[in-house]
Amino acid sequence: LNAISFYRVSRWLYLHHIPVLPKLITLLIFLIYNSKIPYQAKIGRGSTFGYGGMGVVIHSKSIIGVNCTICQQVSIGGNSRFPEVPVIGNNVYIAKGSIVMGGITIGNNVTIGANAVVTKPIPDNAIVAGVPTKILRTLLSKEITP
Repeated sequence: LNAISFYRVSRWLYLHHIPVLPKLITLLIFLIYNSKIPYQAKIGRGSTFGYGGMGVVIHSKSIIGVNCTICQQVSIGGNSRFPEVPVIGNNVYIAKGSIVMGGITIGNNVTIGANAVVTKPIPDNAIVAGVPTKILRTLLSKEITP
């Protein structure tokens, strides 16, 4: 089992209006994986966490698409400077240590490099890295593997 499995159970319980168990499972995720993955966040099917989700922090209002890979030590959310939360598209890869914050939209088929700080929207099919992030390359539709 990893953090995404526990999240799926707590999300199902939350959507079926079972009151206490989702909070207990979120606490269990924190104790085992040192991660904050709330049941209120919307994480799409097929999404996974690298290394079981160690150190991942996700804001409760975040929306994450399908088939996304979120590596260890990734933070997704906002703060006092960026109070809104991100919306992440489908087939996004977020490498270890990255921070995605603010009311931004990350497009589909995006790759975010290790330790990147994303505070601006990213278009579809882009590869980004750096602090702050810069688009390194934009993939053509024929370069994207299904």
